[in-house]
Amino acid sequence: MAPFPSASGITREYAPSTSSDCRAAIPQTVPPMGSNAGTYPFHSSHAICFGPSVALISGDKASSRKECLALENAVAMPNLINYLNRTVRTGLVATAFLLRISNVSGQPQAVAQTPSESRSSYLLGPNDQIKIWVLGVEEIGDKPIKIDPSGDLDLPLVGKVHAAGLTTAQLKAHLVQRFSKDLLKPQVSVELTDFGSQPVSVMGAVNHPGIHQLEGHKTLVETISLADGLRPDAGPRINISRQIQYGPIPLPTARTDTSGKFSVADIGVKDLLSGTHPAENILVFPNDVITVPTAEAVFVIGEVKKPGEVILKGDGVTVLQALSSAEGFGTTPAPQNSKIVRVMPGTSERKEIPVDLKKILAGKSEDIAMRPNDILVVPPSGPKKFAARAMEAAIQAATGVAIWSRP
Repeated sequence: MAPFPSASGITREYAPSTSSDCRAAIPQTVPPMGSNAGTYPFHSSHAICFGPSVALISGDKASSRKECLALENAVAMPNLINYLNRTVRTGLVATAFLLRISNVSGQPQAVAQTPSESRSSYLLGPNDQIKIWVLGVEEIGDKPIKIDPSGDLDLPLVGKVHAAGLTTAQLKAHLVQRFSKDLLKPQVSVELTDFGSQPVSVMGAVNHPGIHQLEGHKTLVETISLADGLRPDAGPRINISRQIQYGPIPLPTARTDTSGKFSVADIGVKDLLSGTHPAENILVFPNDVITVPTAEAVFVIGEVKKPGEVILKGDGVTVLQALSSAEGFGTTPAPQNSKIVRVMPGTSERKEIPVDLKKILAGKSEDIAMRPNDILVVPPSGPKKFAARAMEAAIQAATGVAIWSRP
């Protein structure tokens, strides 16, 4: 570093530079605060510049921008610490230190949490298991210790330690303080080995129903992912139940159940998974119960290519949609004689509704909406009538109604 005399006689020290502009820069007297002069007002006789940022060292002079720009090329980052140490040793006090790598706009930058960061910020709770190691305390051993239902640990030498509500780092600091009464500079490590304090139940039409651990903050979509997602027969809505102590569920459909102990709500699967309303992807709380009911269905039998069940999605299904799901007619259908067999609400009685699929396909008749558990029957024509009568007899025995009339 080469000395450079200032106008006041105070020595400035800068890194060597080949720039004549830097050597020729003459410090100016500090202008009044708020002045628009071409200098940077700071109480310093030393300055280091890195683009738009300046390291300020106390004094009574200001550095021109031309000088700062020259210094930016003159001062290398490896010399920065040495420079500051030398100025401090001369009695100068640093008043500010800004680097170009800082956010120039002054706005905070969002930083995504890594899994390790999320784990380190996790708050311990009852039934979590942790491994504690203390140098010289063999009684603790290396086996995981479960936090009891009251949130406490029972450890040799120190007795009960409350762990619930602390991170592993906070618990470590607390243990160091407790063991310092019996040990000189205790060496302690704390490791979270198993989650157990944030159970959530995911039930119904998911691939792996059961109790899962949240392991920190999880949204509704993330929690369903813990159960490996929805099954193909999942219904159109998801039900959520939450203990009222956590407050009402933040959804428009939220209400308190009749017991007054739970907040319950439901949400549409389509809107949730499509992201139409991101605010509905709420945070899940410990002990929440998420239920995905199995979708209701209708059935198609008779002269179709693929008879069987048709899952109801969203707004339901019409007879043509059901026929399409069954891949259309078989080889010898009688579409004009088709029927819907329907269970009457509140009874075990079934009724038949004539459906002329031929007219519906031709656009001469309105498509008919089917209800859950309806059975669409497409009878055969011609030589298959005899076999159809056997099928009719079986259905009639099960449903108590005639499916199609005999000639």
